[in-house]
Amino acid sequence: MMRADSRLPAGAGLAALAVLAVAGWLLDPRALLACWLAACWFWAGTLMGGLANVWLHNLTGGAWGEAIRAPLLQAARRVPLACLLFLPLLAGVALLYPWAAPGGTALWHETLTAPAFKAWWLARPFFTLRALACLALWSALSWLARRPGLERSPAFSAFALLAYGFSMSVAAFDWIMSLQPEWYSSVFGWLAASGQMLSGLALALGLADREASRRVLPDLGNLLLMYVLVWTYLAYVQFLIIWSADLPHEIAWYLRRSSPGWIAVAWTLLAGHFAAPLLILLSRRAKRAPRLLGMLAWGVLAAHLLDCWWLIVPGAGALSPHWLWLAPLLALALGVLLVPFRKEVSHG
Repeated sequence: MMRADSRLPAGAGLAALAVLAVAGWLLDPRALLACWLAACWFWAGTLMGGLANVWLHNLTGGAWGEAIRAPLLQAARRVPLACLLFLPLLAGVALLYPWAAPGGTALWHETLTAPAFKAWWLARPFFTLRALACLALWSALSWLARRPGLERSPAFSAFALLAYGFSMSVAAFDWIMSLQPEWYSSVFGWLAASGQMLSGLALALGLADREASRRVLPDLGNLLLMYVLVWTYLAYVQFLIIWSADLPHEIAWYLRRSSPGWIAVAWTLLAGHFAAPLLILLSRRAKRAPRLLGMLAWGVLAAHLLDCWWLIVPGAGALSPHWLWLAPLLALALGVLLVPFRKEVSHG
């Protein structure tokens, strides 16, 4: 429950969200929906990625997981609310996705590979059913993960990780890849999940008591470094394979991100999501510095938010980051999900 001292920032965030929603809808409703999707994907993915780290610890053991368990399980309380924020997007499917627009399917057979399968898979009732199933599954997993009998259960954790991986891959295909239905990448689901586990661990590092967990900070820093390298490897492999094949329906995804503005975003991602974390986390001294590791964690979270814009906003037709200003403000407003979080952790 939200405490009295959090009502003011929460109310201000919701008011800002309402003003932005009205202004965005009047000026460019598709851009608004794309930014809303990016913000929702960021929060739901970060919270579920944090839970995935808890489940991973239940399967592997180690002292590192005890330091981040409390903040991540407390954050999991916000998963159902984050999932509810996806629901307005279902009303705007025809506006956001070209395949759902009136007459959109008539163009498929000219541009898509496997058009019959995609026409079946992206039928709007089936799309809506899958979206609701994924949101319900994430909400259920977040609730079950906090049950006393399941919180540390290896069997449940193995099932939850499999369910999370499969459902997040489906959601990544439906919500993000289908913004450009002619495009396809076999590693996209893995790329999305690795980014979420990275941001989930960064959230835990940003909110945990770093002084109390000083002993395991090097282990957490090594785990964060591993996620950074996995995300970078998958992003590079996807780019290398698609660009070297040079097939029109594959390179279309990168062509939409080839304007000077989006290239600048790509370089920023390379610096903030890979180069800077790599250089810092290679230092043993840096991984033992609580304050520096906390600042790095918040920086990684900011870079992951930028990655969500990169994945979604150009696919919705934004040829330059003109509407990018909406995304951080929306994400900030949605951040009221975590306003009372620190007090809850300290009393948890």
